[in-house]
Amino acid sequence: MTIRVLLADDQALLRSAFRVLVDSEPDMEVVGEASDGAEAVRLAREHRADVVLMDIRMPGTDGLAATRMISEDPGLAHVRIVILTTFEVDDYVVQSLRAGASGFLGKGSEPDELLNAIRVAAGGDALLSPAATKGLIARFLAQGGTADDDGDPARAQRLAALTVREREVLAQVAGGHSNDEIAERLEVSPLTVKTHVNRAMAKLGARDRAQLVVIAYESGLVRPRLD
Repeated sequence: MTIRVLLADDQALLRSAFRVLVDSEPDMEVVGEASDGAEAVRLAREHRADVVLMDIRMPGTDGLAATRMISEDPGLAHVRIVILTTFEVDDYVVQSLRAGASGFLGKGSEPDELLNAIRVAAGGDALLSPAATKGLIARFLAQGGTADDDGDPARAQRLAALTVREREVLAQVAGGHSNDEIAERLEVSPLTVKTHVNRAMAKLGARDRAQLVVIAYESGLVRPRLD
């Protein structure tokens, strides 16, 4: 199945470079280009994109607002958003993950990394490495992400629906670990881990693993270690 990719960046030169790269792959194609967030939302609907490569800083409607609009639209529930940023961790990245982005990628990444990111996002996984997750949570705390020891009461209450094993798996996901790594740590099969992750996502109303990470920290289930 061909992955339909939408490019959203206000720099035409970058869009052209991304188009050449993406269209060179047999399993994906660029279905549209947008120079601002409002156009990205419109084209995502029009072309039924699977993945949007979203620049976060654009004139008019920026990438953060566009991400939120796409994530809140039931008709675009299948769309996955990868944030393209000059800096791997900043306030906008944290906010975009809260808004529903599947992860983020530095604009200086290698071509293979970009192509892999598209495939990972299309498959429903999150683009959050352990190192990136650590930096993300550091920034999350710096802007008051956990206002008290109980975390977000509403999210904490939602965690009550999870089983003990689902909580254990969620904590591992929040550490940026893959299903295979979690399976090895908990001594279960990767398929079992995937099942627990999917159930946790359904119970918590999370679009993907990236939102599970945010929920885990906002609820207070996981306490970040910044050392």
